[in-house]
Amino acid sequence: MIQGKTETLEKAVMRDYGNVAGIVVLKDGETLYENYFNECDANSRIHVYSVTKSIISILIGIAMDKGYIKGPDQKVLDFFPEYEIKKGETTIQNITLKNLLTMTAPYKYKFNPYIKYFTSDDWVNFSLDLLGGRGRVGKFRYAPLIGPDILSGILGKVTGESVINFARENLFVPLGIVVEKNIIFHSKEEQLAFNQATDISGWVADPVGVNTAGWGLTLSPVDMAKIGQLYLNHGMWNGRRIVSEKWVDESTKEHSRWKVHDLSYGYLWWVYQDGFAAMGDGGNVIFVNTKKDMVIAIASLFRSKVRDRMEFIRKYVEPMFDDCV
Repeated sequence: MIQGKTETLEKAVMRDYGNVAGIVVLKDGETLYENYFNECDANSRIHVYSVTKSIISILIGIAMDKGYIKGPDQKVLDFFPEYEIKKGETTIQNITLKNLLTMTAPYKYKFNPYIKYFTSDDWVNFSLDLLGGRGRVGKFRYAPLIGPDILSGILGKVTGESVINFARENLFVPLGIVVEKNIIFHSKEEQLAFNQATDISGWVADPVGVNTAGWGLTLSPVDMAKIGQLYLNHGMWNGRRIVSEKWVDESTKEHSRWKVHDLSYGYLWWVYQDGFAAMGDGGNVIFVNTKKDMVIAIASLFRSKVRDRMEFIRKYVEPMFDDCV
């Protein structure tokens, strides 16, 4: 029965979802399906784009559990006392950590100034300079790339170490995830090559060494599935508490909503009626179905305007295992 559904899924991948690199499905913590495409294998490492945001959410929760951060209602500028507020700027003073986590912080840019961002020396400070403005604090505004790095800056300040080292010690190593190195681009060509690579294990950092928060992490599909299983287990891994159950619950319930797309948002996680997901450009996703005790991880090579992966999951992946007890 499953064999026939597997063939249907794999034909769909080849026909309509041709940039998929790998798929891993867990149920009750057991691997039910693992397969790779496009010459990728279990050792491949894929740039997962905005899935990185959900990893940052976990790290913020861990930092809060350890007492480095008081709570989500702390003001952003509390973490940057040296930051000079521009004359006449008041909005930025009211923005909280929770606003960054729920995408309800306003920014001064109408269109993402990507070139200026990538060519600046300090991506955290660049983002702070664009935070605030005339927008309303509390209104959903998804910041795909410019803005989330403020969270990396906060993590570095409160922990006294780099984000990648804090992540290794408190998340990656306990879960058996390897992220080898910082990746710093010296040219546009290097960045474009990174986006298509399958053999780079690392996390992008800006010229001063601060890791990105909205993109830039490479993971394998198995790594992604482990992250999902950690959250399905309410923050536990092999009997060890990695992040508090309270944080898992808070970060995966609706705090804001992208009304244009009718999507619910938690703390850097997308929220659904039957679970939650980390979503990245090009079709990267970690979906946790809490009602079926399933984790579905899909890593994808970058391609613009890909088909909706949640539609793929609902139509092809979940039905494969409806008969599994």
